[in-house]
Amino acid sequence: MFTFLLVVQILVSISIIALVMLQQGKGADMGAAFGSGASGTMFGSQGSSSFFTRATGILAAVFFINCLLIASPLVRDSGKTSESLADQIEQQAVDTRRVTEQEEIAGTLEKLEAESAELPTDLPQDLPEATQPGVAIDVPAGPEDLPE
Repeated sequence: MFTFLLVVQILVSISIIALVMLQQGKGADMGAAFGSGASGTMFGSQGSSSFFTRATGILAAVFFINCLLIASPLVRDSGKTSESLADQIEQQAVDTRRVTEQEEIAGTLEKLEAESAELPTDLPQDLPEATQPGVAIDVPAGPEDLPE
């Protein structure tokens, strides 16, 4: 509906411009009033002024009614949320921030995967008893405790 009214508005606007450009100025009526041959015109003895004036008035009324309809919230799409420009800009900033954070996380994951690929894979499978929890290891306190 909104698109249709917008097309009508454009056509009516162009028609009004054309009608105004075709009309003669008020100074031309004075020459016709003194008998300069205006009775032989296509639109009759009054000339084309009343036809163009009436058509311009009708198109102007259509133009104003159409303006009111276009501005009416009933005609616009009710499915769309009517956010202000500030809300739209804020939403774009939030979306951009999310994309940046996701790119940083993806970069960190790739870096961790690359580092884990560099780790040695030939580690011993059976670990000594000392590495198990709760087992104490005797560590020499100094060089005098070392066996000779």
